[in-house]
Amino acid sequence: MYKKLVLLTLLCTFLLPTQVIYADSNDLDEFRSKLTNEWLLVKNDRLRNIKTYARLEDGKRYRSFKLEATLETSVESLARVLLDFENYTRWFWKTRESKLIRQNSPTEYMVYMVHDAPYGLPDRDTVIKGIIEPQAKNKPYVTLRVTATPDALPAKPPLVRMIAEEMTIKFTPVGVNQVEMTTEGYFDPGGVVPAWAANFVQRNAPYAVIVALQRMAQRPEYNNKSKQPLPFPIYDYNNLP
Repeated sequence: MYKKLVLLTLLCTFLLPTQVIYADSNDLDEFRSKLTNEWLLVKNDRLRNIKTYARLEDGKRYRSFKLEATLETSVESLARVLLDFENYTRWFWKTRESKLIRQNSPTEYMVYMVHDAPYGLPDRDTVIKGIIEPQAKNKPYVTLRVTATPDALPAKPPLVRMIAEEMTIKFTPVGVNQVEMTTEGYFDPGGVVPAWAANFVQRNAPYAVIVALQRMAQRPEYNNKSKQPLPFPIYDYNNLP
């Protein structure tokens, strides 16, 4: 009886995880084989009004992503969260360090971040430049454009510098405390990363980030209009330019 239990334990320990890994790999391969340069729906969360998409673009190692969501918050609250760089560790995907390096203007920022990598891989750091395009007449939305600037700071081994972190995010007020958000982006973690690991992050991170972003924007410290004014004008749904 004891020998049978030992054999069963060994089978569960060695055979079943292998089968699961092969199944996961096959699922990822099957999903990847379906990708073209056209957007493919990855996730449709009707409860939270979030859709995520992926595609493979020519000349890029990993897939790009797109996200569409309707958030129960205001553009001003979202802007306050995004400008609170020191607290990205509370909501942005696998971020353990974040700080403002330099503010070039009221609408241009340089930020340094460190991300935890999947087990067995070196952690990543990134230097990004964010440019905000405020609302204007006949333009009710705010646009945030993010690009990686890997040479802006010296490398910090053993961290691996990300070579691409591109995002274009548009926030449009569509109702009272209701914002339509669309995002397109691409990440390249740099160094040697298995395709399955990079694609896993790019498949799951956008959804996780948007859920956490809405949660943060609903916190009292970010929706208090009596706080210090933002460095650029923000108009709500009832007072658009």
